[in-house]
Amino acid sequence: MAVDGAPEFRGRIYDSVLDTIGATPLVRLARLGRAHDCGAEILGKLEFFNPLASVKDRIGLAMVEAAEREGRIKPGTVIVEPTSGNTGIALAFVCAAKGYRLILTMPDSMSVERRKMLILLGAELELTPAAEGMRGAIQRAEALLRTLPDAIMLQQFQNPANPAIHRRTTAEEIWRDTSGKLDAIVSGVGTGGTLTGVAEVLKPRHPGLRMIAVEPEDSPVLSGGKPGPHKIQGIGAGFVPDILRRELIDEVIRIANETAFATARKAAKLEGLPVGISAGAALAAAIEVAQRRDMAGKRIVCIVPSFAERYLSTPLFDEA
Repeated sequence: MAVDGAPEFRGRIYDSVLDTIGATPLVRLARLGRAHDCGAEILGKLEFFNPLASVKDRIGLAMVEAAEREGRIKPGTVIVEPTSGNTGIALAFVCAAKGYRLILTMPDSMSVERRKMLILLGAELELTPAAEGMRGAIQRAEALLRTLPDAIMLQQFQNPANPAIHRRTTAEEIWRDTSGKLDAIVSGVGTGGTLTGVAEVLKPRHPGLRMIAVEPEDSPVLSGGKPGPHKIQGIGAGFVPDILRRELIDEVIRIANETAFATARKAAKLEGLPVGISAGAALAAAIEVAQRRDMAGKRIVCIVPSFAERYLSTPLFDEA
């Protein structure tokens, strides 16, 4: 609602839930910053305001509609996709709204809440061993693709529609809401689509803008380490995605599992924002940057990709 208490109406009736994706709010995280003696201002781009509560809603719709335009999807087509969870949920609600059959492959380490939501939305689910990471889920999806007639894989890790939707929407929203006054953007890297798309638009407009990538300490492939199992669901696929433009990254910050959990809990208690695990990792990195002396008085935008309720069965809620 508006500051004076009068409600702000949307002024329209939507034809579909799909029309409500995007235009997520940018919110000052002042209490979180003060609690960590941050000299820089941290703004959270709250992507869980999307209808299915994650940043992946944007790419779910974008990839399906791109395939429709290209003639790759028609009545009877089966969509197969490997996913760590939130992309699957995004695709599931898009496919439900459009009437497409969807089969998803994902590591069995992903939360029970995600699995149940996928089934509720009508998706078919195939689980792969956690130790194989996203690579195992991708291999299983590729095997299904070879056996199913009239099936396609949208390939979120390679699909140009992924960074494209962030160029058209996320980047423009950040630029508009900050009036171009920002100094750094912090984003976890799963597919790399958010960071790449946003950077492709905003770096040319603001050459001094720093793009900071966040990855799990236990699977630090972006910073030259080896892949490994970790507990920060949604980032750290264990390989460098094809669509990630590494030359646009100014810095990579590694975040430990427990740091991600602890920071997500702090966001809930200090800001009233129940965020997901990867959001905790991104916020931890944003705090680290905001504490630096050379960042005093500057502004950091942190992409907050997901909502806490999707992780009820994980260690995020161990202290609840």
